[in-house]
Amino acid sequence: MARMTRRAAIRLTLAGGGLIGLGATGDYLSRRLMGSSHRHAPAGAIGGARTGTGATMEGMMGGATNTDITVYMELFNRHTELRRTVEVIPGGVRTITESDSPELVAQLQAHVSSMYAHLERGAEVTCMSQSLPTLFHHASRYRRHLTLTAKGVAVTETSTDAGLTRAIDEHAREVTGFVRQGMPAMMRGMMGT
Repeated sequence: MARMTRRAAIRLTLAGGGLIGLGATGDYLSRRLMGSSHRHAPAGAIGGARTGTGATMEGMMGGATNTDITVYMELFNRHTELRRTVEVIPGGVRTITESDSPELVAQLQAHVSSMYAHLERGAEVTCMSQSLPTLFHHASRYRRHLTLTAKGVAVTETSTDAGLTRAIDEHAREVTGFVRQGMPAMMRGMMGT
């Protein structure tokens, strides 16, 4: 029988705790989005409620607003309804992310628009991504172009800086992982694996 290393045990424990927390948060959010009359929110729920550690979920998600978090959760929960293509171009990528669901299209468009607004304001959002800190810290050094399509978004991001080009490519791969795998890809991003 193979022995588990201490590091692997810690990661497993953190992943399990994170999944429990996300499950409770997802349950709360789905009730909130569906207009449930049930008013009890689990410990650590979004909306200014405190987690067991005394921090709000908004604070734990590195600058993301409650609205951002609500949209993230909906996109993760419905990731199988999204489709995405990534084209590598000189200095970056061109991506298209779309859905056939009108409400998911609206949420996707709102999410990407919100992220670009955060970038323009220098209001860093660090959750779920290893590449976002680099992109936020150097937002003025790469070009972004967002087009809202009938079914989603088309994005072109490029830079002449090789390091930023790598971060752009890494972020495109992370988002593709989110679209393909949903929550498991997010958990890997949060744990830095």
